[in-house]
Parts: sequence; C-alpha cells; structure tokens
Amino acid sequence: MAGRINDDDVKAVRDAVPIDAVVSEYLQLRNAGGGNLKGLCPFHDEKSPSFQVSPAKGLFHCFGCQEGGDTIAFVMKIDHLTFSETVERLAGQAGITLRYEEGGYNPSHQRGERIRLVEAHKIAADFYREQLNGPEAEIGRAFLAARGFDQEAAAHFGVGYSPAGWDHLTRYLRGKGFSDKELIGSGLSQDGRRGPIDRFRGRLMWPISDTSGEIVGFGARKLRDDDNGPKYLNTPETAIYKKSQVLYGIDLAKKDIAKASRAVVVEGYTDVMACHLAGVTTAIATCGTSFGNDHIKILRRLLMDNGSARVIFTFDGDAAGQKAALRAFEDDQKFAAETYIAIAPDNMDPCDLRLAKGDDAVRDLVEPRTPLFEFALRQIVGRYDLETPAGRAAALDEAAPVVAKIKTSSVQREVAVQLAGFVGILDQEFVVHRVNQLAQWARGRGDKRGPSPAPSRAGAQHQQAQASAAPPGPALNLRSPAHRTERELLKLALQKPALVSPAFDAYGVDEFTAPPYAAVRQCIADAGGAELGVAETREYLVQVLDATPDDTVRKLVTELAVEVFHGKSIDESYAGQHLVKVRLRAVDRRIDDVQSSLARLGSNVAPDHLAAAQNEVWVLQQYAQSLRSHGADAL
Repeated sequence: MAGRINDDDVKAVRDAVPIDAVVSEYLQLRNAGGGNLKGLCPFHDEKSPSFQVSPAKGLFHCFGCQEGGDTIAFVMKIDHLTFSETVERLAGQAGITLRYEEGGYNPSHQRGERIRLVEAHKIAADFYREQLNGPEAEIGRAFLAARGFDQEAAAHFGVGYSPAGWDHLTRYLRGKGFSDKELIGSGLSQDGRRGPIDRFRGRLMWPISDTSGEIVGFGARKLRDDDNGPKYLNTPETAIYKKSQVLYGIDLAKKDIAKASRAVVVEGYTDVMACHLAGVTTAIATCGTSFGNDHIKILRRLLMDNGSARVIFTFDGDAAGQKAALRAFEDDQKFAAETYIAIAPDNMDPCDLRLAKGDDAVRDLVEPRTPLFEFALRQIVGRYDLETPAGRAAALDEAAPVVAKIKTSSVQREVAVQLAGFVGILDQEFVVHRVNQLAQWARGRGDKRGPSPAPSRAGAQHQQAQASAAPPGPALNLRSPAHRTERELLKLALQKPALVSPAFDAYGVDEFTAPPYAAVRQCIADAGGAELGVAETREYLVQVLDATPDDTVRKLVTELAVEVFHGKSIDESYAGQHLVKVRLRAVDRRIDDVQSSLARLGSNVAPDHLAAAQNEVWVLQQYAQSLRSHGADAL
C-alpha cells in the first residue's frame, strides 16, 4: 500500500498553487481591500459576499458559515475529496511529482476514487475524439456539418464519436489499467451478459465538465434509426456526476459570465455550440434535466448578484418551452440578477437560428427584451377568456399566487400593478391588495403562530435560530471591549507576527477570557509561537491550523487570519496598545481574584499566606501602574 505523501511535497503543492486561482475556478472574486478578495460563498446560500480569500496567506474564510482553511481544505470541501486525492490533483496541475513516505510511487490502482473516475473520463474523451476522424463516424461528421459545425468547432468543444461495437471503450480502458468495477462505477460501461459493455455505442459524444474543467460525464446523441435508445443519453448519476449540479459549457463560459455579469441558458449541446461560435460566449445548458436550484447556485457564485447581472433563458416557444419558463420563474426569486426570456422567430432554437439567419441573429436573440416574470404571467393569463368577468377572475386566481412569491415588497407591488394590466382589471389597488393578502397568508402558513408580516419579528426569529445553531465561537458572546481587544491581538499574532513578537509568546492562555480565543492562543503556542511566523507567515499559519483540535477552532483561526483590522495604521504602536490592554486586564483580574480570596477568608487566613498575598497584590499593582505609564515598554 502506498505511504503518506511527503510533508515537503505537500508544502510545495500549497506554495505552487495560488489559492485565489483555485477559488476563481468556482466563483467570481472581487477586491475586498487589504489585499483580500471576496465572493459569494460556495458552501452556503447568501445574498451578499461574506467569503474572503487572502492570497498572501493562502487562506480562505467565510464569515457567514465559518468554513475556512487553505487551498487544500477548499478543494477537499468543494469537490468532496480526501486529503491525498486533493494533493494529488493539485500536484498534477502544478507539475509536481509526489513522493510517499513508505517508499515508491503511488500505484494507479491505489489512488482516490474521484481521481480515478475523472482520469477514466479524460482518457475516454480523448478516445472518442480520435474515433470521430474514422470512417465509421462519417454519419456523426455529417450530423455536425448539417448544423453548421466544422472540424475546428468539433475540436473546440471536444465532440467525439462512440463506436457502434459492444465494448471498444471498455477494452481500451482495461488496457489502461482500469478495473471492471471502476468502469461500471464511472458510468462509461454497463453490465452485459458476459461482463461490462460500453454504455455509449454509435453516438455523437459531448464531454461534460464541472466548473473546474474536469470531465465528469458525457451527453450522447442518437445518429441511426436502428438505435432503440433515447434521442439523448447522458451519463447516469455517479460519484462524480450529478446532473442537477452540472451545466454544459460552464468550463468555457465561466470567465465571460463573471466578466460580463450575464449568463445565457439554452436547451441543448448544439445550442451552446451555436451561441459560442456566434460570439455569445456566456451560453450554458442543463444536462438532461430542468434548470433548478443547484444550477442557480453555480451561476450566482459567478454573477456575484450585482445589480446589473442578467440571466437570459432561450426556451422554445412551444408548450414544453412555456412549461420550462414557468418552472424557471418559480425559482426566479433565488436570483438577485434580472431574468429575461428570449424566443426566436418561428420558435427556432439558437442552432437552427444560426443556420437560417447567421451569427448576428443569434447575438440579437439574447439581447434582453422580455422580463421572465412578464412572459410567465402572460402565459398564465393567456389561457383564459379575458373578455368575460369570470375569465378575468380565474386568470387572477392563478396568477396572483405566483406574484405573491416575490419576496421584495416593492417589486411585488410593481409586478402586481402590471398583472392588473395583463388581466384587464382597472382597479390596480384591488389586485395589489389581493397579492399582498396571499403573501401574508403564505408567510403565516410557514409560521404556526399565524401571519407575521412585521420584518422585525421575522428578523428576531432568524437571529434566534442562528444563535441556537451557531458553533461556540466569537459570534456567540464577543461584543465586550475586552473580547474585541483579545480578538485584535490574535489577528495581529496570526497576520502580523513580527509586530507582536516576542512579547506575545510570553502571554498565557488564561490571559484570553473568551474560551474560543484561549483555544486559538493554545494552537499558536503548540505550533511554536508567533515568533515562528516572523520569517515565513504562510508556513506558520499552516502549522497553527495543523495544531487545531477540531473544526470549530480551525474555522476560527482562518477567520482571524483573513479578517481586516479595525485600526487605520497597523504598526508597532497599534500592536503595543493591544498587547498592553490584554496584559493589563489580565493583571487587574488577578488582583481582583487575590483580593476576593482574602475577603472570603477574612480572619481565618494564615499570617504567612496573608503576607504572600499582600505582596503579590503590591507587585501586581506596581506592574499595572507601569503598564499604564510606559505602555509596551513595560512588558
């Protein structure tokens, strides 16, 4: 069995792969000041960015959910990898050859499951691309050509062809060292009567990548009439492929989505290709499933939910497309971005539109024209006879609950006014009142104590729930001046150790009154002290993190290591002030403890004990006076 990865190699991987470059593969980062970057947290839903990255320290921390750590911790968390799998992946990206403590290299069959499955998909993609050039794949090349895609376009999107035989790919991957179990688990093969056979046979193949660019699945298009399978066949759910969590083309589109604050959602692989080739490089598509909540999360992290962000859906104008648009509108409020729908003339999809009218027509199609809410409501009311009072009432009955789901009251009112116009009800306030009633009823149904539209009450409930669920740490009890000072001193010790060393290392754990802060102080001591960080801050932080006893303390360390300071000038004077304040309060507490002990004992105290206690108090009082008079020079 392969041994533990060499510690020096782990450090080399950490140093070689910048954390901001890795995180940027999953979400958009913007300047947060102080050398830090911020974005929407990928680990929990939030509307404003509380996720921060410190490139200089190689750390990330979310002030919302308290997740934090280094580059390795981020990849482990977001891609559900083990430590070894993560280091191996990052080492591969950095071109670093890893050594293992117990000798030898890491044999391929002993590597992590995810890495093996991803590797199998990469090899399969290369195999399929090669097959597209063969004589059997003429039917596939003809399919692409008929839709306006030449050889260069196919190569750009990695399109390939799966041979029609039973086990061409299966035998090829076996020759590369993959076991039958791995082939079945990857979804590339399936059980046959005599063993594994290829899942995809005689089809045009599109590789599906995750946000980081790793191929995790395939979409396969039927080409022959004698193929009894579905028109499109996708990879089944596997350890690395969840269709509700992938978007075709996201690896190609993510940078432009973040840059332009715009995403175009189309319905198929060829539509993505047509959009990109026409210059709409923000196009993506779902993979055999409707656009849902997990897809929204992916886009929100890239769009950063700024006010100008736009998401444009290009659903077909047929019944299925209208149904998809209504489903999308159900989730509309999960976006902070504005949402629109674009429908081509004659209900053509982007691929057909490009063929018929050229690239300019595709670019014009996705220029936002119809807000999604307007399209959705018009689809609802269009089913009723609005010439009759009964028809208008029925249309209002179906459409009003949809509007009531809009969370922002001002937007809800504006859309309700528009709904009145769509339905043909002159009394706009009647419609606004009806929608408001439904919204209050919905809120009341969610709260067993009845309707509660007052924001203050809802806010109090939310804060109470957060407090009860919060892990022990600074958010629970740390608003007193003493705790703020302790927090600032720990931030100095982690971020600017040169400003507080060597004085800080003489501070006892008991000088930090908040238990979470005392735990961090202990970790710094266990790592070798703040003085260790004077020469190499990043490696010092790694050692502090390694010394943490649990995830709660680890998260607090990363939080303190990236949080901005409260002072304007972070210099020796600022550091000295906080060193003195923490020490002075510790001295004052000790004086109070000794004097309280003497008061409780009264006349029962032994003479020698009394003398020793009085002497200790006198010494402490002199020290406290010196700290007040001379500041950091008295430490």
